[in-house]
Amino acid sequence: MEREFWNRSEYRALEGYVVAISPFNFTAIGANLPTSPAMMGNVVLWKPASTAILSNYVFFQVLREAGLPDGVINFIPGSGRLIGDTLLNSKHFAGIHFTGSTGVFNGIMYKTAMNLNSKMYLGYPRIVGETGGKDFHFVHSSADVDSVVINTIRGAFEYQGQKCSACSRAYFPDNLWPEISKRFQDEISKLKMGQPDDFSTFCSAVIDKNSFDNIKSYIDWAKNSSECQILVGGKCDETQGYFIEPTVIVCKNPKAKVMEEEIFGPVLSVYVYPAAEYEETLKICDETSPYALTGSIFATDTYAIETADRLLRNAAGNFYINDKCTGAVVGQQPFGGARASGTNDKAGSSLNLMRWVSARSIKTSFITPTHHSYPHMQ
Repeated sequence: MEREFWNRSEYRALEGYVVAISPFNFTAIGANLPTSPAMMGNVVLWKPASTAILSNYVFFQVLREAGLPDGVINFIPGSGRLIGDTLLNSKHFAGIHFTGSTGVFNGIMYKTAMNLNSKMYLGYPRIVGETGGKDFHFVHSSADVDSVVINTIRGAFEYQGQKCSACSRAYFPDNLWPEISKRFQDEISKLKMGQPDDFSTFCSAVIDKNSFDNIKSYIDWAKNSSECQILVGGKCDETQGYFIEPTVIVCKNPKAKVMEEEIFGPVLSVYVYPAAEYEETLKICDETSPYALTGSIFATDTYAIETADRLLRNAAGNFYINDKCTGAVVGQQPFGGARASGTNDKAGSSLNLMRWVSARSIKTSFITPTHHSYPHMQ
């Protein structure tokens, strides 16, 4: 039988350029954001964070030495406001691949919407963003204390808590809290602070003065609040670098400021809940923060794990069971969250790559009609 038609699909690059805006805290993100759109055929304008220009430039040079053609990825360091406003204000702007603060991303969304409303663009730009987090460890009364303490310390204080995935709030049952509290104080006292070229250093300085001042403001607030108590740490010193001690704040109010807002530093806020009110406190955890990036449940009770998985379904795009809420591995745990944490387009997976192409369906007909009327009319 003669073939009537042939259907096929192709995946085209976007019509225009993609802007990649990468953060200071992971050089690997600087490697990912511009390359994934480029792999799918797009021209990329890459604006790195002003506090991480050198490390990103080194990777850019690696790409060039590996044979990246001129003009495919364009390295454009500079002011965020100047570059952002310029790069968004072109009819050829086709998409943005962003990692950074929720406030900056909201501004980009607003600017893009305004430009769309003024009919500036050729089409609708693809907006992909991974933003903030107020990530949690939730501990059930059946949890293993050793696992809870070590994973929480690592999740909260590695890299000075300067991770969008860092553990920033924790919920502990009152039956385990006395032991966990003592272990926290013992273990955190052993964490060495110093310069990063000393490999025995666990915590170094935060990235810059703006970050130092912001983190310190939350610690000062907690010190002056009747709702909070500093369990460990709390000291801040900028005389030889922007150093902030790993700090644990115990909150009487589960929706205290330090339980809700992203701090982006070595500060862990804790709420101790009645062990008998497990499900009620899971709901509080889900409702407390506007973010939904990462979270962990610690328990040996299977029913408790299943309950947390169900009630926290929308609270984290990356959910961990008996593990810290940081350290997603590319190809194993595609990364991203929803709510105020971003568009959840999962960096490190094919889901993200598909955002940077535009599909075209093509039909070729081999038998064409010879009359305008339908068959039953002939």
